[in-house]
Amino acid sequence: MTDSKHIDVVVVGAGHNGLVSAAYLAKSGLQVLVLEASDKVGGAAATSEFSEGFSVSECAHFLYSLHPTIVKDLQLANHGLFYVATDLKTVALSSEGKHITMAGSEIQGEDVSTEDISNYRRFHTQMKRFSKVLASSFTHRPPRLVDGDMKDKLSLLKLGWNARKMGRQNMLELLRIGAINIYDVLNENFDNQLLKGALSLEAVLGSHTGPRSPNTVLGLLYRRVGETYGFRGPTIPSGGMGNVSNAIASSATSLGAAIRTSSPVERILIRDGKVAGVKLSDGEVINCDRVISNADPKYTFSKLVGYPQLETGFSRRAANIRMKGNTAKLHLALEALPEFTGLNTNDIGNRLVIAPGPDYVENAFNHAKYGEFSEHPIMEISIPTVHDTSLAPTGKHVLSAVVQYAPHNLKQGWSEANEEFTALLLDLLESYAPGIKKLVIASELLTPADIESRFGTTAGHWHHGELALDQFLMLRPFPGMGQYAAPVKGLFLCGAGSHPGGNVMGLVGRNCANTLLEAGAASD
Repeated sequence: MTDSKHIDVVVVGAGHNGLVSAAYLAKSGLQVLVLEASDKVGGAAATSEFSEGFSVSECAHFLYSLHPTIVKDLQLANHGLFYVATDLKTVALSSEGKHITMAGSEIQGEDVSTEDISNYRRFHTQMKRFSKVLASSFTHRPPRLVDGDMKDKLSLLKLGWNARKMGRQNMLELLRIGAINIYDVLNENFDNQLLKGALSLEAVLGSHTGPRSPNTVLGLLYRRVGETYGFRGPTIPSGGMGNVSNAIASSATSLGAAIRTSSPVERILIRDGKVAGVKLSDGEVINCDRVISNADPKYTFSKLVGYPQLETGFSRRAANIRMKGNTAKLHLALEALPEFTGLNTNDIGNRLVIAPGPDYVENAFNHAKYGEFSEHPIMEISIPTVHDTSLAPTGKHVLSAVVQYAPHNLKQGWSEANEEFTALLLDLLESYAPGIKKLVIASELLTPADIESRFGTTAGHWHHGELALDQFLMLRPFPGMGQYAAPVKGLFLCGAGSHPGGNVMGLVGRNCANTLLEAGAASD
């Protein structure tokens, strides 16, 4: 038994959102203990050595949307956060070398028409405007639609006002496209297949959707929210994504929070409908009356709390969260920098994508519907060692690729298919970068099953639940759990399954901490 009379809040999981919550709570004067199952902080936003001398960001490898308020409030620059590359371009790769380059509202490529160039400027401006409306609701808890307090009513009014400010025509267009698929929207606006393929990839990455699926316009808008925060392109932090988490952890501890790694929580203890503490896997019990879970909602309620502790309808909604992991991560240790057909050496450090067209992406998704991996996957590629030589031995490089589609529920099982899928991915890369297979020193493939076992994320879903209109804003992760506080008194959620959602943004953690503090003030 641990004497925990001075512990005000236990945070389960040291993912970046859990660390942000801990930092804000410690800053407010509370005594906070963060318990992490693995031997390092960061969760999926971590950097690890996958082969001797070669390190890589384990899951997310680009920073798009870390909120500037969090960077400022937690003084992350003073805790080691800095960037080695900013405002990267996106290069949509062609196997024939006729690539197109996207940077902000501009696109370039020999096969891009002047009409597409003009249309993309307009499209980019409009999408950014729509994303700004979404972003206006991200920095605070989502409002209740029924029986909300004055703060909820003001939040709804603010959201409506921000939408109204766009003007009638833009409002009508957002309503028209908001719930339809990105495939149709792209065909309305563009002719170039590579451009449409790259935008399709942005709309579906990390999800169980294809370009023809509903909610994929929402996916694109969500991914571009970071542009409204000042990110003009993908960013690479020094030391990989793990350095973002390390900086937040350093800030949290400097403010008084304690962090214990290699301390897996087995159970959140409930007595008389209230949080009573946590029990670790080694039997240690830590007493407290408030717990924040950084785990996904389904894992939190099914494993850490247990459905018998919850009302039946609530348990059913938690069990029915849609979260089918579909995304894998490939890591390659390379003897030298690869050469991509037709790609200028100066562009190889940018964000490279393999998605030749929207039909290609849709066909790739078709396999996942039936528990099969894609025969022709899509990829988002980073070679971070172009910018950060600390990640590999001198002269050598690391390639990191987010890959879809690789379903968690693979019919043949990933233990049987891992080598086959890795070989398929290497063949795909070889078709764009001839000779790359000969440069491979070591490889690692993290399947959704690996992501589930390594990070504890149900079904290996990167965002702790699909980003869709029925799992968004006040409906995320599900009705009755949209404001971070669970029906168990003293239990809160701060993971990507809650509003506003995934990506290394940090706002879920900040919003959750503020909600806990407001609840405490209201009970005083």
